[in-house]
Amino acid sequence: MLHIRASMKFTREPVKRTPVTLYLDTDPDNPIRGATDRGGVASFDIPPASGKIVINGSTRYHGRLEGEIEIQLWSPTDSDSVAEQGMPGGDEGGSVAYPGMQVHGLRVGGREIETDSEGYLVNLGDWSEAFVRAQAEREGLKLTDETWEVIRYLRDYYERRRVQANVREIIKHFRAVWGPERGSNRHLHAIFPRGGPQKQGNRLAGLLRTKGEH
Repeated sequence: MLHIRASMKFTREPVKRTPVTLYLDTDPDNPIRGATDRGGVASFDIPPASGKIVINGSTRYHGRLEGEIEIQLWSPTDSDSVAEQGMPGGDEGGSVAYPGMQVHGLRVGGREIETDSEGYLVNLGDWSEAFVRAQAEREGLKLTDETWEVIRYLRDYYERRRVQANVREIIKHFRAVWGPERGSNRHLHAIFPRGGPQKQGNRLAGLLRTKGEH
């Protein structure tokens, strides 16, 4: 069961009778719709999943959908939303091309974007959810709730700290969330078979290669 509690940022007053929509990462074309009640809570009877929460037309959260999630708004008509493309945190990104780099084209959302020979974005601002799906298909990776959750964690970690998560931090986080077996290094490499979350995960998250991968 998922409970979304929406309130005003400063007054803590509940955001009442407001549309709330869930977009599951594994089924984005079939949104789940609801609304907050008089207490500002919208409840959805779904198993744990990875996805986005849209309130009144704006994306307010993306990541693990489970338990109770609190979302605070500046105003009832607040239009600020969580970034769904580009670099985390609104960074402009920019080209990371270097002399002699082998560049490949990837068709994403009706336009051609560039990656290096391994699939890392040449222009970090080109990241989008559509890129994740296109690059995963090119790599033969099936996207699941687990893979999406790791990708969103990696982007959120960078957005909050301006550094990329290392392997130890990734394992620590997912052991706490998923338990010791599913959060183990072995399982994380099983769901990201081409280099684990620090390599394949970062690549799909639109982040840079980490030290030692060049």
